[in-house]
Amino acid sequence: MREEEIEKLRGVVRDCVSKHLYSSAIFFADKVAALTNDPADIYMQAQALFLGRHFRRAFHLLNASKIVLTDLRFRYLAAKCLEELNDWDQCLSMLNLPHHHTNNSLIYLDKDAAAAEINISSAICFLRAKAYEALENRAQARLWYIAAVKADPLCYEALECLIEKHMLTCDEEANLLSSLQFGPEDGWLASFYSCLTKKYDKESVVEAKFRELEKESCISDSSDSSITQTLKTNTDLLACKAEYYHQCGEYQKCFELTSVLLEKDPFHLKSTLVHLAAAMELGNSNELYLMACNLVKDYPQKALSWFAVGCYYYCIKKYDQSHRYFSKATNLDGTFPPAWIGYGNAYAAREEGDQAMSVYRTAARLFPGCHLPTLYIGMEYMRTHSFKLAEQFFMQAKTICPSDPLVYNELGVVAYHMKEYNKAALWFEKTLAHIPSPLSELWEPTVVNLAHAYRKLKMYHEAISHYEKALALSTRSVSTYAGLAYTYHLQDNFTAAITYYHKALWLKPDDQFCTEMLSVALVDECRRGVDPKIEFRRSEVFV
Repeated sequence: MREEEIEKLRGVVRDCVSKHLYSSAIFFADKVAALTNDPADIYMQAQALFLGRHFRRAFHLLNASKIVLTDLRFRYLAAKCLEELNDWDQCLSMLNLPHHHTNNSLIYLDKDAAAAEINISSAICFLRAKAYEALENRAQARLWYIAAVKADPLCYEALECLIEKHMLTCDEEANLLSSLQFGPEDGWLASFYSCLTKKYDKESVVEAKFRELEKESCISDSSDSSITQTLKTNTDLLACKAEYYHQCGEYQKCFELTSVLLEKDPFHLKSTLVHLAAAMELGNSNELYLMACNLVKDYPQKALSWFAVGCYYYCIKKYDQSHRYFSKATNLDGTFPPAWIGYGNAYAAREEGDQAMSVYRTAARLFPGCHLPTLYIGMEYMRTHSFKLAEQFFMQAKTICPSDPLVYNELGVVAYHMKEYNKAALWFEKTLAHIPSPLSELWEPTVVNLAHAYRKLKMYHEAISHYEKALALSTRSVSTYAGLAYTYHLQDNFTAAITYYHKALWLKPDDQFCTEMLSVALVDECRRGVDPKIEFRRSEVFV
């Protein structure tokens, strides 16, 4: 057979692969490899077998070839076959490349790779990380995911695993991104990656990142005019923005954005997860029910689907059922952080503290870059009045994520319980400093807590000022009115105290503290006597 005829057959194989006609591709690739015995044709045959899901046959073909010992492409494809066969130990043995050290400082450079290709060593590092993770060696998996991203910043999958599975702390994520060597034309990618990481920075910093990316444009010259396209409506970017709204506590804004995204792309799973989280916070059980039904129908084998079912039952306060479905989600995918958090929360809601702590500890071990399990362990200790232990875990959570305002709020609460009011006031002030402005109703309890701390420190004017700020955020809080009334009472301003005690009792008529203190305030007002100004006016009338 002439060379041009063989080249034509190679073209047929490539066309069959592009049209997903894998049996045809395997048939013709087998004939080409038999005729030429060329390593490139053997590789093409193995690739056709891999795409046709004949993994054992593809591995046998590659392993029988001596080239597998010297060519990285052959070895990588052989390891991919073993990955599909879940033979992780042999997969690691196959990837045990010569001159490829186990630390992440050395990066093998694929000199023959084209500029548009992802470095083969990056793909090998990524596959090695997946193998270690499957073997539950998460420390090594983390190192190799980092090595994969460093070998080639275009290896998005490795970065996604590091972020989604919370393998890095906030500082480690920032350090990793700053160490990546992007090409001169990849500035937009550096900005995009920074938007994917944890978004607890100052509001102005995060907003600036989004604005920079939204301006990124591509000008395509058409026959009639130049058309400019931007990333402003990109689904991934908008999903990142929705995530940011959720972290800021702007749940309604987040829910509206994810609703628009899911209309545009109903199967965008990242948007789906954020949408579920926002619906949970808003108590939108109808939306959770519909989402859960659709996800279970479309993705019965995904942890996200059963997590959605668990969220629905948690929302309607059926914690037994929610616990069951969160557990199912963790069994389907043990590296899905929201399912573990939900699982622990379901136990906590049933006041089964020991089981909740056990789940949170497992989550803290699996996801060292996620501060929430540690934070929830501290909350459980605080619920049982073990304040010193609670403080230790809150400080640990602060180390993992030093910019989450919720951590500072919990540190303030535990300091208040331990009667360390100066420290409590400091933590509450730091909480408010980390919250994006303007303040939402979500943070009204923090403002009230700070006012309580000021009152304990006898800083009555500051306390009154913060109680009034809290009332501007929410007018339905009994504790705010009670605290304001008591502060006025301590200042001997009995008239104002009586007014606010009445407002508190209007919201909660059976409040024991307000009822008793109102009686005391009325007695104190009577004992103080009549206002001298009023007495003077009365005497004028009699004259």
